[in-house]
Amino acid sequence: MKKLKLVSTVLMVAFLLVLSACGTSKTSGEGGKKTLKVVTDAAYAPFEYQDKGEVVGFDIDFINAVAKEAGYKINVKHVGWDPLFVEIKGKTADAAISAITINDKRKQTYDFSVPYFLSTNKIMVPKGSSIKSAADLKDKRVAVQNGTTGQEAVEKLLGVETKNLKKFKDNNLAIMELKGGGADAVVADNTVIEEYVKNNPNDNFVIIEDAAAFEKEFYGLLFPKGSKLKADFDKGIKGIIENGEYAKIYKKWFKVDPDLTDIKAQQ
Repeated sequence: MKKLKLVSTVLMVAFLLVLSACGTSKTSGEGGKKTLKVVTDAAYAPFEYQDKGEVVGFDIDFINAVAKEAGYKINVKHVGWDPLFVEIKGKTADAAISAITINDKRKQTYDFSVPYFLSTNKIMVPKGSSIKSAADLKDKRVAVQNGTTGQEAVEKLLGVETKNLKKFKDNNLAIMELKGGGADAVVADNTVIEEYVKNNPNDNFVIIEDAAAFEKEFYGLLFPKGSKLKADFDKGIKGIIENGEYAKIYKKWFKVDPDLTDIKAQQ
């Protein structure tokens, strides 16, 4: 009996150790603050990208500031676009940040923070292109990142079943398709393609804005449905906007002061 009791005790201890290791967050550091697992798709400069093996960008500076304001520590992991949604849905990560647009379809499955960034889709084409507006994309080959609002916008213009929509794992591959002549245009978030055009003048690409065709979009932090972290991070976002830290981070990455009117109205 003693032997059986000892074995049962050992098994119980082992079981408890396994349970304690399964959580997405862990307590560590000063004051017992939680270190949260945050996932991203680090292929979306200037929001998140890899530089010498480190994930950097506007979103990364932003969420570090928000987490500090909210009283948490974070560990940001690059997992890819589709996998980050899988991790949040399965609650194997605490939060995600990756220029994720808040929309009603995603709200059915996930929780979002208050908005922190205003964006809209724009069109990138070679100089001299006959494409001057979204209407001109009809019968053209359009490259997009799969699973994004850019894809949804183009599907509304061309139809879901169109063969002219070319979907890629990330925007970098979509841009390479345009560069290689396999597409006539790329549709993506304005900041991403504007940054690409600015940094790659020899590619001779230009940006086309069509405010009537593409609605304003707001980015938010993504959480599992019912996450208790949302309230703390909402306060953290509002806190860094009010104390001026958000403006510093924004100006560092975009070289201009942010217009916070629409974001505050949404909040």
